Amino acid sequence: MTAIDPTTKPAPDKKAWKTDQEVRWCPGCGDYAILNAVQQTFSELGLEHDNTVIVSGIGCSSRFPYYMNSYGFHSIHGRAPAVATGLKIANPKLDVWVVTGDGDALSIGGNHLAHVLRRNVGLKILMFNNRIYGLTKGQYSPTSPMHKVTKSTPLGSLDRPFQPLAFALGAGATFIARGIDVMGPHLRDVLKAAHEHRGTAFVEIWQNCNIFNDGAFEDMVERKVRDERLIEFRHGEPLVYGAASDKGLVLDRAKLRSVSLTEPDANGKLWTKDELLVWDAHDPEPGLAFIVGQMSEADLPVPIGVLRSVDTDTPYETEVHDQIREAREKAPERSLDAMLQSGECWDVV
Repeated sequence: MTAIDPTTKPAPDKKAWKTDQEVRWCPGCGDYAILNAVQQTFSELGLEHDNTVIVSGIGCSSRFPYYMNSYGFHSIHGRAPAVATGLKIANPKLDVWVVTGDGDALSIGGNHLAHVLRRNVGLKILMFNNRIYGLTKGQYSPTSPMHKVTKSTPLGSLDRPFQPLAFALGAGATFIARGIDVMGPHLRDVLKAAHEHRGTAFVEIWQNCNIFNDGAFEDMVERKVRDERLIEFRHGEPLVYGAASDKGLVLDRAKLRSVSLTEPDANGKLWTKDELLVWDAHDPEPGLAFIVGQMSEADLPVPIGVLRSVDTDTPYETEVHDQIREAREKAPERSLDAMLQSGECWDVV
């Protein structure tokens, strides 16, 4: 991926990533904060406008390409990963980002998302998750909680929701992370880590839809509660959380359990920081990351940050070009007519 060398060329200002288009989201929508974080991140990374592409599907988030001063495709519902894959294979040097929503990515686009993850194409996928269909005015989505009352589920949804991070891991994701719209500095750090990853980087971003699903994450992300309800995963560091850093996570019989660092547990054991689980984001085995990806806010703090980042030897687009080069070396160049006339042929009358 091409970036400007900050020692020879100054990084562009965040305003340089803005366009002349009026930003058309509902006032108060979390998309504004995400747009600001992405523009700031691209500026800090020193990315080149003519080497960066934003590909989106259909949904509120999918207006993103209009607001980024780069190349962009506003593609069709659920197919952004397919369009972005073709683009990245055609020109592997491009910095390609996919912007999608929970409905666009996990409903009509679920199959495309699964395949781009298993192939490990060098794309950066930002999935805005507001747990609702916002553009079409408030139907339940694949991430809406059970019993959610919406316009399409007036008696409450009976569907069990996807856990996006666990879905991504099940499809073979080599990078998964979670950010939150209102936590700008943290989100920028996550985006930078995604950019550095070789292969598909999947980032779930919790985003509030203040019109059709206001406060969906309020119990976890409000300033007065987030220290107790969120836990940031940092590679090589113990899993500590709490306003006073007085709680942590331990691995107990293949499950994560929250323990106090100041009071004995039911068995009289007083846990210390040294006994907490130390997070290894580079573990090639995805088992622990899968457990974390399914952590429920009902009984444990919600994980944020980079949960998995495992580099593979070669990203998919490089392997495709290597295969083409090998095929050309093994066989002489032939015209299309010669190819059509080769092998067994029939005249259909």
